[in-house]
Amino acid sequence: MVGLFLIAAASFWLYERLPAQFNPFAPLSIDDPPTLVTRYKLRQMANDPQKCLALLEQAKTRGLLTFRTVSDTSGNCPLTDVVRVQSFGSVGVSSSFLASCPLALSSTMFIHQRAVPLAQAELGSKLTRINHLGSFACRNIYNREGARRSEHATADALDISGFSFASQQQLSVLKDWKGSGKRSEYLRAAFDNSCLFYGNSLGPDYNAAHADHFHLGMRGYGICR
Repeated sequence: MVGLFLIAAASFWLYERLPAQFNPFAPLSIDDPPTLVTRYKLRQMANDPQKCLALLEQAKTRGLLTFRTVSDTSGNCPLTDVVRVQSFGSVGVSSSFLASCPLALSSTMFIHQRAVPLAQAELGSKLTRINHLGSFACRNIYNREGARRSEHATADALDISGFSFASQQQLSVLKDWKGSGKRSEYLRAAFDNSCLFYGNSLGPDYNAAHADHFHLGMRGYGICR
């Protein structure tokens, strides 16, 4: 009994005093910085679709995300609890895309906490659009027969190919990753920061298949290559 009391007392102390991003007992907020605890909470969203959707609705109310819910589907690649992302508030997307709720949530946090402020800091301009190659595709990894299903088969990954800015600059992962100066610096900073919000971030330095995009997926725990 004494042990249980001490555990309860310690838990209460943590809940009352620790900042939310370090407190495993505090609810996740879209404003929480990407600590290890925040990333753990993001992973847990896959197990609590209602709580995840509630956070998306909060982001929508605050103008950080525009989305609509999508009916579950069956077939070779069934989808459950997915949404269609239409924009990240003032940051548009090259086309709307399907996303699992955790992917939509992680992407909203990454874009508004890091990609947007980095644009102002590195390029002195407002980020206006995320250019991408898609999210959902019912296929195996690298389309290999007999391989396991890709994250794209469950809408758990987004392939970002570039960024657009209010200054009319267009950054392409394919063309600007290996360059020098601010364009390359922004892409590399954005990629490095994406690693803090997703289970895995794979970029041009990983292999030739990722030469033209950042693969940002939910599997793993902070894999960054």
